[in-house]
Amino acid sequence: MLISELITEPWLQVASLIALIGFVLIILNYILNYWTLAFFKSSHLATNSNLEPVSVIICAKNEDENLTEFLPKVLQQDYPNFEVIVVNDCSYDNTENVIDEFTQIFPNLKKVTIKEDGYYKHGKKFAVLVGIKAAQYENMVFMDADCYPSSDQWLKEMARGFNKEREVVLGYGAYEKQDTFLNKLIRFDTFMIAVQYLSSALKGKAYMGVGRNLGYKKDLFYRNKGFSSHYHINSGDDDLFVNQVANETNVNACIQQTAFTYSKAKTDFRGWKLQKARHLTTSPFYSSSTKTKIGFNYFSQYLFWLSLLPLFFSINTAILAAGLLLLKVIFQWLVIRKAAIKLNEPDLWAMSFIYELFLLFIYPIFHLAKAFYKPNTWTN
Repeated sequence: MLISELITEPWLQVASLIALIGFVLIILNYILNYWTLAFFKSSHLATNSNLEPVSVIICAKNEDENLTEFLPKVLQQDYPNFEVIVVNDCSYDNTENVIDEFTQIFPNLKKVTIKEDGYYKHGKKFAVLVGIKAAQYENMVFMDADCYPSSDQWLKEMARGFNKEREVVLGYGAYEKQDTFLNKLIRFDTFMIAVQYLSSALKGKAYMGVGRNLGYKKDLFYRNKGFSSHYHINSGDDDLFVNQVANETNVNACIQQTAFTYSKAKTDFRGWKLQKARHLTTSPFYSSSTKTKIGFNYFSQYLFWLSLLPLFFSINTAILAAGLLLLKVIFQWLVIRKAAIKLNEPDLWAMSFIYELFLLFIYPIFHLAKAFYKPNTWTN
């Protein structure tokens, strides 16, 4: 039976048709952007059993407490030959002394110090450049000073992603679990972004990575002139660089749970809002195909929910709306549950449709904050 025969009011017919289109698009969005990681078998990953030397690069600005707590977990990795380079970027706390103390214990730790220059203000990209220049090995893995690896196998798993063709390795940078709604919302947002960029990488269509857990080859960096095309932007040492250099064959995704990194999430909405505003400053510089991919993701979600809600106000269309919502939630659970288990976020899938709704309300606030965002010269 056609919608027009069940629903007589013209505006409800139009709304129902739009809701059906929105339903199809949001299911298509889950298939295109999230399905691959959820149902991917790790045994199908192309890995390298030859563990080549690796340079781990960590940029630190006033990170004495985090380095004291987390740096040993990096230095104690189960890996045959690696160096850890910590770039102390104009810190005025106890960062330098902390690094010096660790150099007495770990001979593979190398400190590089950038002194304050009153005439030249630089951002994090300069610190990353200094770290790359100091690295003695071709394969480089990056993480932030406020992060720590999930196990002593982290570096081994990331390094296995490199081979002759694969010059970029994308990892998952997660947040520690806390028993608050804000923490779950932040983690869900981070998780969904990761599922999307890791799924794309597994399909040979990588478009971004995160500096909390990222690897690439030094030759690739110099061959593409590093950050020169976006050096004027404070952010983007991770996502914009990957967006610039990734192609169908040179990116690998590392999805082993022993290869994740973790850091502490923001504990207040204002801090998260500023963090997201900073992250969003790079989005205008993505390639057209990446903008289309991300845009379709948001468009399908907004279209579905905005077209669905009016249908609940009429008894003639409420059953249709409830049916579409139920089917959407079931399909979402199917995909998100598999992905959540794979990325060790099992507490996120059951309430995923609730978190999704909250994010749809919150993201316009983030974009508004981006318009007024005044960037610092250095942020993680």
